[in-house]
Amino acid sequence: MKKIEMTIRPENLEEVKQILSDRGVSGMTILSAMGAGNQKGEKTTTVLKGGEFSINLLPKIHVIAYVKDHLVGNILIDIHERLSTGEVGDGKVIVTPLEEVMRIRTGERGEDAL
Repeated sequence: MKKIEMTIRPENLEEVKQILSDRGVSGMTILSAMGAGNQKGEKTTTVLKGGEFSINLLPKIHVIAYVKDHLVGNILIDIHERLSTGEVGDGKVIVTPLEEVMRIRTGERGEDAL
């Protein structure tokens, strides 16, 4: 089992949801995020209580999905083929092994809990 985490452009969320659904992944967690990498973000000034602050972050979406091992390769290929613009800011995908997964409602463990 693997955990796939993606930080993507907000406009790509529906495409990522479709990719995961097409590959049989039924669950995911979506978080709104802000970030800057090689593109350095857009510099804006925000006034908050206590002073003025410069912020150079861009809106991003963070997607977390837990998948069976054999699905990872094709998911990564699909993400690259369908989301890559060739420009900085397309995002990152991180894949990490999962030692254990448990569905709280039923107590199922391992792949049965996915």
